[in-house]
Amino acid sequence: MITTLLRRSLLDASKPATSIKAVLFHQLAPAENFRAPAMGGLRDFSKMIFEKKKTSEAEKGSGDGEKANDQGNKGEQLMVSYWGVKPMKITKEDGTEWKWTCFRPWETYKADLTIDLKKHHVPSTLPDKLAYWMVKSLRWPTDLFFQRRYGCRAMMLETVAAVPGMVGGMLMHFKSLRRFEQSGGWIKALLEEAENERMHLMTFMEVAKPKWYERALVIAVQGVFFNAYLLGYLISPKFAHRMVGYLEEEAIHSYTEFLKELDNGNIENVPAPAIAIDYWRLEADATLRDVVMVVRADEAHHRDVNHYASDIHYKGHELKEAPAPIGYH
Repeated sequence: MITTLLRRSLLDASKPATSIKAVLFHQLAPAENFRAPAMGGLRDFSKMIFEKKKTSEAEKGSGDGEKANDQGNKGEQLMVSYWGVKPMKITKEDGTEWKWTCFRPWETYKADLTIDLKKHHVPSTLPDKLAYWMVKSLRWPTDLFFQRRYGCRAMMLETVAAVPGMVGGMLMHFKSLRRFEQSGGWIKALLEEAENERMHLMTFMEVAKPKWYERALVIAVQGVFFNAYLLGYLISPKFAHRMVGYLEEEAIHSYTEFLKELDNGNIENVPAPAIAIDYWRLEADATLRDVVMVVRADEAHHRDVNHYASDIHYKGHELKEAPAPIGYH
């Protein structure tokens, strides 16, 4: 095509002399929307065209009188048409629109409230005793700071509880890549645990509004705990999982105290947040007490998973040798 255009312009004597660059620009470029690429090359050029389309689409749709419900994702309709990625339109069983983007209906479940809450791993070895007393020592400053403000206490607890699963899953993911081997499903199980703990936080954020100094404390505690746990997991995974098992035992205790305060009327038993009702498939008239019950059951399951993982290492095996309890919240 380029050769043909050049031949035509050179043979046309009636036209003034034209440079090759001008010919190509005139023949190939769109008449009004062309924008020359910057130094970044084609990547920047595609970005510029995308931004121009975004503006034109916004102008075109401004007079429609309809506002797209993109749940805060500005320009989503444009990105769909440009990149070809279509958002999933999901509805509930009753036909109403699913309003959560942080989780989907197939990720919801009904918590197993029959799980034994009193199980305890008695520390026998030195690493177990060290892990146990480290967790016990962390309880004292927590009790001192939050006292009986269990809503804020739960919120702080979940910002820390979501770290171990993410760290363990990340390290196992890298290990799987390095060794070209399967993980036995443990990557998914640990990340599933981290996501479940994060959903606990998203729920309690609706119940307890953190103050500025509590947010600052979360940043500090998470920063310290992440690095400490990362180092600990690299040194001894069996110690790291045992410590999390004991952390979950303390979480069960904290939520049990939370329930006592609710039952005694010291904390108002407010309606359950909508996100909790959908995530745990609770009844429409569920209350905060119902939420605390299912969260406590989740923590008991995490206790079992981490003690189980530690036992596998204590027996001289790797986690990949034992099928992971995927879906065991």
